[in-house]
Amino acid sequence: MRIGELADAVGVTTRTVRHYHHQGLLPEPERLANGYRTYTLRHVVVLARIRRLTELGLGLAEVRDVLADEAGKDLAEVLQELDADLARQEAAIRERRARLRALLETEGGLPAEGPVSPELAGLLAGMGDVSGSPMALRDREMLAFMESVAGPEEREGLLTALRDAFESPEAVARAHQAYALLDELADAGADDPRVPGAARALAECIPAELLPAEGVDLDSGHGVLRAMYADFAPGQAEAVRQALAIASRGRRS
Repeated sequence: MRIGELADAVGVTTRTVRHYHHQGLLPEPERLANGYRTYTLRHVVVLARIRRLTELGLGLAEVRDVLADEAGKDLAEVLQELDADLARQEAAIRERRARLRALLETEGGLPAEGPVSPELAGLLAGMGDVSGSPMALRDREMLAFMESVAGPEEREGLLTALRDAFESPEAVARAHQAYALLDELADAGADDPRVPGAARALAECIPAELLPAEGVDLDSGHGVLRAMYADFAPGQAEAVRQALAIASRGRRS
């Protein structure tokens, strides 16, 4: 049979057949003297199997592995492995959907920082409206980043520290005051006399549990932190450095 007949028999296009040839999934017959390729029943069987496997959700690389393994396996064994893999995919999809539902049902709505955990979304909502504070918005972005890259234990530690630090209205008011003082330094130099006061106010808001025992070095530490603080005005950057130093000393004492 010709390539068009093969494609029609299995319900695919001739372009798909040629693509499977190119990917090494479907053996390509030699051309006859008249220049045509003649496909056999074996090609029909293999092409139909490729179609079924792709319809089950396998990628072409996975299909290639299955076809290679089938030479020494019973078809039932192959299908059992496929079924187990699909079960794992279903479980992963259910977990992702559950997380999405939790985000959509977050009290106060989704934060502007994007998809974060419901716990962090709730904490950010509890901080009230900070849309007028560039420093507060940047701090929220950093918290969202920290949660996204943290492992399970680190993430739980982060959320616990934030809950303990901002669970009271007084703590939230202190944070707003610190943000306001830092915003006032947007055009200030590192030697501005307002820097120490802003640093002390910020240090009172930093959960000690979030700081490593050896302190934080913004000049040689995490690359993302360096990039973030490089965008600060000199006065803001100096206030943050002093605040971290104060908080670190308080943790070690």
